[in-house]
Amino acid sequence: MSAKTGTGPAEPPQERTQHLQVNGLRLLCREWGRAEAPALVLLHGLRGFSGTWRALAAALCDRYRLIAYDQRGRGGSDWDPQRNYYTDAYLSDLESVVDQLEVQQFALLGHSMGGTTSYVYAAHHPERLAALVIEDIAPGSSASGPGAQRIVREMQTLPSSFASWAEAGAYWEGLRPSLSAAALEQRLLESMREGSTGRIVWRYDTEGIRATRIAPDPSRAVDLWPVIERIKTPTLLIHGGASDFCPASTVAAVCSRNPIIRAVSVAAAGHYVHDDAPGEFLAHVADFLTPLLRH
Repeated sequence: MSAKTGTGPAEPPQERTQHLQVNGLRLLCREWGRAEAPALVLLHGLRGFSGTWRALAAALCDRYRLIAYDQRGRGGSDWDPQRNYYTDAYLSDLESVVDQLEVQQFALLGHSMGGTTSYVYAAHHPERLAALVIEDIAPGSSASGPGAQRIVREMQTLPSSFASWAEAGAYWEGLRPSLSAAALEQRLLESMREGSTGRIVWRYDTEGIRATRIAPDPSRAVDLWPVIERIKTPTLLIHGGASDFCPASTVAAVCSRNPIIRAVSVAAAGHYVHDDAPGEFLAHVADFLTPLLRH
């Protein structure tokens, strides 16, 4: 049930769902568009969900086969009993998903945490990628700076539950004041549910994910600089002009390290570019992919 209206956000046509067995976990996978169309795989961020890409799918499903899944520990996917919420696990999950779906060549789009996985996948599997789109993450984004510090604070003070949908909505609105009403509605529905006691609880492994974000194992950290230098796939880095997570100076350094990567800034957007400026985000993605993903 919707937190506000009793109905969920409109879904794009042809949404198909299935659970895939991936590395011992069941992951919820969504698809839109024709199965024979060029494929675009979409990876959400730390507290994201596969449904966050519905607006993009609605606009592009006449051209592409769009594939998104709830990453381990989130939404309709299993939580990892080993609490491996690090890039190596996310990378292995992505490798398994595209192999199971028999996607031989595709474009890959990753936001934030999903962007880290996307960089690493591109460095490991250049033969599989026609194009790479990264949303608002660069080397060092998760380790230091105002955005990284903000996320740690948010995870440290994360409420375990809420008394009502209204209280939960107020929490998200306080964290993400730039979200549209539709995006806020979707975030509530996808990231929370009503628990057995009637309180509103999270639909992701808050304890496991919080632990790996607040006090990560340093041996599991990924240095993205050498990864970026190895990328051979045409890459577009879309960053928010108002983002505290992906500084313009770092973006410029990324592009100077590897000329196959180009960047665009969306002035009015923060870290969630696809939510803050969906029209401009769509235009950048579509313009970039059109000559690279053949119909």
